[in-house]
Amino acid sequence: MFAYIIRRLWQIVPTMLGVILLIFFLFNVVGGDPAYLLAGKISNPEQIANIRKQLGIDEPYYIQLWIFFKQVVTFNFGQSWSTNEYVSSIFATRLPASLMIGIPLLILETIIAIGIALSVAYVRGSLTDRSVMVGCTIAQSISILVYIIVFQYVLAYKFGWFPVQGWGNGFFENLFKYSALPVLIALVVSLAPNIRLYRTFLLDEMNQDYVRTARAKGLTERRVMLLHVLRNASIPIITNLMIQLPGLLVGLFLIERFFSIPGIGREVILSVERSDFPVIKAITVYVALATMLANLAADLLYKAVDPRVELK
Repeated sequence: MFAYIIRRLWQIVPTMLGVILLIFFLFNVVGGDPAYLLAGKISNPEQIANIRKQLGIDEPYYIQLWIFFKQVVTFNFGQSWSTNEYVSSIFATRLPASLMIGIPLLILETIIAIGIALSVAYVRGSLTDRSVMVGCTIAQSISILVYIIVFQYVLAYKFGWFPVQGWGNGFFENLFKYSALPVLIALVVSLAPNIRLYRTFLLDEMNQDYVRTARAKGLTERRVMLLHVLRNASIPIITNLMIQLPGLLVGLFLIERFFSIPGIGREVILSVERSDFPVIKAITVYVALATMLANLAADLLYKAVDPRVELK
């Protein structure tokens, strides 16, 4: 397994080189000249030339690419063009807020979605099963904006159970007070698709021969569902979870914006509005790297869950 991990980590290198080239091409060649955007409508050629020199975008493309490559390798993307704050400082101060929403959300939605999916798969075809599926379909049809507005108005403004928006300084204050309603909204939004997806995975396994054999041996239905069906359905479930992991890095854009949470997702929106390329490029690189590491973690979890899986 150690050799497999080394090979996979080594494969990340050429992939990251491709990501670096793609990001550089999109931002420096296709994205246009940021000096015009930062100079504003009322500007002159001297101001634009001065801005280009300050940003270092007056250099030839190969020099700019080398600078960007060194930034990726050293994880030092310099300063924000809009606020002059170091990009590393932006990540250090904004990431905890995003993780404080993303991690509890991922844990809760996984446990609840698997539990409900197991329950409805156990009584498949019944009125309960059909009612839950209809409810999930309706829930998926409603925009997240509707959930945010309704929950904010009813639970926060009318009943006063949660703060309408804002963020504190203490860990427990943020976790149990300010992030409670955002996590609840995101949980309601994410449960419906996950329940439907996990139910499908479980039903696929329940139709396999080994399940009928287990029942023929006299095992209880509960033991069959938990020991055999859930364990074999866990591989696609793990795949779905690992796909969601890189999203923890950027958080939930709308949630953070509506609740004034100083997270990475809100910072992405602000950076796009300001054409703050260093921040956007750094986030793009980090998300790409997190995706590759999540894929590696998924492969290792496959082996842990099912020893029959061979890592090659």
